[in-house]
Amino acid sequence: MRLQGRALHLTIFVDDTDTWHHKPLFTEIVHRAHRAGLAGATVFRGVEGFGASSIVHTTRLLSMADDLPAMVIIVDEEERIRAFLPQLEELPIEGLVTVHEVEVVRYTGREAESE
Repeated sequence: MRLQGRALHLTIFVDDTDTWHHKPLFTEIVHRAHRAGLAGATVFRGVEGFGASSIVHTTRLLSMADDLPAMVIIVDEEERIRAFLPQLEELPIEGLVTVHEVEVVRYTGREAESE
């Protein structure tokens, strides 16, 4: 796949303890993006944050180490991102979902490792 120039950056904010059918919600999002043929998806775990609930979650307090923020980042062509958005509606996402325009200046894959 070739991705260059104007694209959309989709960010889905969830808690790392959110689940879908007994698996992490962020895993379901990544697998759906993969099945949809999107250019790629990456999950980032936060060390501290708060959202609409205004409750700060942090790794600094042992008792608050659950419900840390996680972000799924997906970048692809606008049409492909917009076509993927309805799949997110099926999931119990209680966090923020954002889309913004970006310019892709480089997108290359790694060479497949030989066995």
